[in-house]
Amino acid sequence: MEFLVILAVVGGAILAVAGPLRGSARESDERLEAERAELDALKEAKYQEIRDAELDYRTGKLSETDWKTLDRTLRAEAVEILKRLDQLEPLP
Repeated sequence: MEFLVILAVVGGAILAVAGPLRGSARESDERLEAERAELDALKEAKYQEIRDAELDYRTGKLSETDWKTLDRTLRAEAVEILKRLDQLEPLP
C-alpha cells in the first residue's frame, strides 16, 4: 500500500514538472511551423517577382540594363529567404 502511495506521489510530481515543458515544446513547434509557412510564402512571392520581371523584359517593358539590375536584386533577396529557411530546425 505504501508503495502505491509513493508511486502516485512520484507520478504526480513527474506530470507536474513535465506538463509545462510539453506545452512550451508544442508552442515552439507551432512557432517554427508558422515561421516556415511565412518564409515559404515569401519565397514563392519572390519567385513570382523574378518571373514577372523576366516577362516585363521579354515584352519590352524593361530595358536589359534595368532587368539585369532588378533580377540580380530579386535573386539576392530570394537567396536570403532560402538561407533563413535552411536555418530553421528540420521538421520531425
